[in-house]
Amino acid sequence: MSNLNKVRFNSFHIKSLGFFLGIMLFILIWLFIDFGPDYYKAKLVAAVATLMAVWWIFESVPLAATSLVPLILFPSLGIVSASDSASEYMNSTIMLFVGGFIIAIAMEKWNLHKRIALSVILFFGSSPSKIIFGFMVASGFISMWISNTATCLMVLPIGLSIIYKVETEFGVERSSNFSKSLMLAIAYSCTIGGIATLIGTPPNLIFHRMYKINFPNEPMIKFSEWMAFGVPLAAVMMIFTWIVLTKVVYRSDCNLVLDKNIVREEKNKIGKMTYEEKSVLIVFFLTAFLWVFRSDLDLGAIKIPGWSNIFPSMAFIDDSTVAVSMALLLFLIPCGSITHKHNFLLKHDDIAKVPWDIVLLFGGGFALAEGFVQSGLSKLIGQEFSGLTQLPVIVLILIICTIVVFTSELTSNTAQTTIILPVLASLAIETGIEPLTIMIPVTFSVSLAFMLPVGTPPNAIVFSSHRLSVWDMVKAGFILNLIGIVLVVLLSYFFFI
Repeated sequence: MSNLNKVRFNSFHIKSLGFFLGIMLFILIWLFIDFGPDYYKAKLVAAVATLMAVWWIFESVPLAATSLVPLILFPSLGIVSASDSASEYMNSTIMLFVGGFIIAIAMEKWNLHKRIALSVILFFGSSPSKIIFGFMVASGFISMWISNTATCLMVLPIGLSIIYKVETEFGVERSSNFSKSLMLAIAYSCTIGGIATLIGTPPNLIFHRMYKINFPNEPMIKFSEWMAFGVPLAAVMMIFTWIVLTKVVYRSDCNLVLDKNIVREEKNKIGKMTYEEKSVLIVFFLTAFLWVFRSDLDLGAIKIPGWSNIFPSMAFIDDSTVAVSMALLLFLIPCGSITHKHNFLLKHDDIAKVPWDIVLLFGGGFALAEGFVQSGLSKLIGQEFSGLTQLPVIVLILIICTIVVFTSELTSNTAQTTIILPVLASLAIETGIEPLTIMIPVTFSVSLAFMLPVGTPPNAIVFSSHRLSVWDMVKAGFILNLIGIVLVVLLSYFFFI
């Protein structure tokens, strides 16, 4: 049997193990666990959650398919009605993601993403560390607004093209540290940039919805409010990452001076900015502007009124309204060139490019969270953790964030966020802790998995370039995991405690 066939054989058996393990645990919890007569539905939700968690972790069934389980089991077991379960699969948080991704599709379609990335790289200089920093800024900035997975896929070919030319000029062995550092820099900066905004990475959007589910009477976190603490954390983490990669773990040859012409050649291939690119860029900046200034901004000495105040029912408008409006606009703006006559910036074919599997994954997570709340399982779990009130809040955050960071190396950060946030919401209610104090740090921590290729999608994408070994990623990733934990705890101390 060839090595490839062995890998496929082992993968099949692992997935099969997870499939039957999930079903077995579901049956065992249903038949033998007793939470008391008042919590019979909570027991059923625990069984469903365990089934879904095991299938997610082992990927026994496609993640999106597993996310459909609540639509079947919740109504069948009398936990949540079919209509209430189904409504969680298409809500304002999911539409925020859909609108943001449609904008990303337009950027990719008209090559705007490449122009932004290459322009930033040219701005930062020609030494290895400066080029790497330029890639990090470009990747981090783009992933603030679109999927970090999509960003990594966009930027990786540009990075590889530079590596190929550098290796041709200086040799593979001499360029090794630069190649490893650049690949890791792209992956890590895509992940870090994603934590800066609400739409940057799926866990942020999951938090946004689950906070609403668990605390319906509390004001929702606004896009600008999230950026107030997300951007500083991302910026500091980005600087530490650059230092670790270029100055500590993978120091490049000081004589390895890169020619800016390499990057400039890549940019020249794109040509002058087209009408279509300019149009998408205007929509992009207009979207960001409308997100930031939707609600009143209180800057202390200055208070900037939000544009939503002009509407009689401003409370009805949220960030998804902006995202969908701008996405729709892309289907209404005509192309300017003759070759694209009678066409628009986006057409009906582009709708198929939206990752609907991720939309289903979101929906399944939100439906599961709704089951936690309606069945009383969230309250029950929170009561069991009431003993943690004896710990100082900062110590509690440190313990939970450390566990979350290292467990997310082996599990889907989306699935993990879906499972843990309802538990933390219940813990906050039972212990009297401000929910944001514990839920936001954990949401950040889930995304800070840098050690293994399976930790985040960007890690897996750059690992597929065959420029890295697992140990290459572990050496830098372990240090960054620890730095990430410290920074998240410090952020919690200064912003939320």
